[in-house]
Amino acid sequence: MPFSPSIKQQFIQIAKAGCVVAALGFAFAGNALAQRSIAEQYIHDMKEGKISAAGADDHVVQELIIKRSIPITYKYINTLMNTPNAFGPGVACTTCHNSQDASKSYRGLDLSTCKGINDGSTEKPKRALFTPGTDAKRDILIRRLRNNRMPLGQGFENSTYTPNHMLVKQWIADGAKNDDNFTKNVLPLFSTANAFGPETPACTACHMSNQEPPSFHELNLTTHAGILLGADSVAKGVDKATKVIIPGSPEKSFVWQHLSEDRMPPGISPSEARDHPNTTILATWIKQGAKCD
Repeated sequence: MPFSPSIKQQFIQIAKAGCVVAALGFAFAGNALAQRSIAEQYIHDMKEGKISAAGADDHVVQELIIKRSIPITYKYINTLMNTPNAFGPGVACTTCHNSQDASKSYRGLDLSTCKGINDGSTEKPKRALFTPGTDAKRDILIRRLRNNRMPLGQGFENSTYTPNHMLVKQWIADGAKNDDNFTKNVLPLFSTANAFGPETPACTACHMSNQEPPSFHELNLTTHAGILLGADSVAKGVDKATKVIIPGSPEKSFVWQHLSEDRMPPGISPSEARDHPNTTILATWIKQGAKCD
């Protein structure tokens, strides 16, 4: 049935109005998206399937805090420092580190105040524990909470200043050269049981090639080339392998860090998860600027 010109004009007006309403609807939707609260956005992401599956110990921290850029307050960090088992089984951090007086607190490190945490250790060599505003995963504070001392199972009471330890440290400090000193004095240590602690296996028992399995982290400590190549060269690619030796800098070299630094709290088992949720939160606070307010 044909429509009269007046009826057609009415349909055209209705269609135009519908387009305006639709356009306004999209505008309101966009505005609503911009104004969503964190809770609303989380619910939306769940419905959209953007929330990763649970499994990791810090899954909740990653989903609810890290991905949502929730500001971490110093008040919470202070609670962690004063709470036993906050980063794994063990005493509170402030039990041993509660003053900048080195005669009363290990390393003159005060973890009971925000200023003390930011200042770091005051006993020589004085050094900060991290750089505020950066990823602190490789910085002193976070790695001491994550990195297990090698060989695994070493007690904190075992010295890290033995002649063998010092040979490795000096070799790195001198440039990590492939010379007679390395061949005769350093390399054999990595393949000798008990070289860095009593009743411990040789380093090469776990790190003998750049293939995993059988070698942990694809790290080969049997040759100079393998040591200098570093870890995870297959997984990441040779050019992006994790360097475990920084020639001239023992303190920055992972091999020396693992040989000389005890994981905190003292006595924590190497079987304990390295990425404790509270360690993730502490690292996030640092990356957010380590603010004291």
